[in-house]
Amino acid sequence: MASFIVKLFFIISLFNVRFASSRMLTSLVQNQLLKYHKGQLLSGKISVNLIWYGKFNPFQRAIVADFIISLSSPATAKSQPTVATWWKTTEKYYHLVNSEKSSTLALYLGKQVLVENYSLGKSLTQKQIIQLASKGEQKNAINVVLTSSDVTVDGFCLNRCGSHGSKSTLVKGKNDNTLVKGKNDKFAYIWVGNSKTQCPGYCAWPFHQPIYGPQSPPLVAPNNDVGLDGMIINLASLLAGTATNPFGNGYYQGPSAAPLEAASACPGVYAKGAYPGYAGDLLVDPPTGASFNAHGANGRKYLLRALYDPSTSKCYTLV
Repeated sequence: MASFIVKLFFIISLFNVRFASSRMLTSLVQNQLLKYHKGQLLSGKISVNLIWYGKFNPFQRAIVADFIISLSSPATAKSQPTVATWWKTTEKYYHLVNSEKSSTLALYLGKQVLVENYSLGKSLTQKQIIQLASKGEQKNAINVVLTSSDVTVDGFCLNRCGSHGSKSTLVKGKNDNTLVKGKNDKFAYIWVGNSKTQCPGYCAWPFHQPIYGPQSPPLVAPNNDVGLDGMIINLASLLAGTATNPFGNGYYQGPSAAPLEAASACPGVYAKGAYPGYAGDLLVDPPTGASFNAHGANGRKYLLRALYDPSTSKCYTLV
């Protein structure tokens, strides 16, 4: 009995800490702008190259590819709100730095690289993630490494569902490889893991019951794939962070080693009415019962985390 009470107290304590942390973050964000640290932002036409590490079927790859295409897809009257509308919130960060329209960012789907033979094994370090990211284009690019559900990565599920960073461009010469030094010769990279079998309650919520806290029924994933739909949530958030803080000196709040960025500043917020444990009043697709908040290319539907709007100092939700 004593053991049960101790465990119950521990669970309640975890929930209270999570609730208090979420409430503190929300209060912090709504009362202070994300600070601009005078660094370079990504701008112009940037290709998003996808490096698939491990086993992904064509349907899964299409979910992510269509999402990247959706970032710049034109809206129609029947497809509101859209992924592109969500992405336009990032333009406000650029306008604060430079009022010229040319300073904004346009993303497009670039090359896709398949590494299905687990050439680096099934347990990866951060250094190996960068090694994989280097397989993509290294100029005017964001290289996205996506690891399959049977691949572990340092820190995955413990304190992160993905990450982003930058690497100096490698120029290949005749006899050696030389690192180019300079302000503009870095490429940005992102890593996102498929959490379906490792920690869906942590990295794929609200499409899976959370690890702790209120155990409300999970929502139906819009593409009928909990792991991939969870990856989209995290990829979208990291893309927003990469655009507005690509080299660690752009827009963020808090310590540079663990910054709050455009999307991570709005934890657990997907629609109006959101609170800890509840994603908000989302749209529901009648035929499937799936929850979403953004229409995408090729008839896709996605769920995207709210973005911090620097013009209002609030988390902007599509619905």
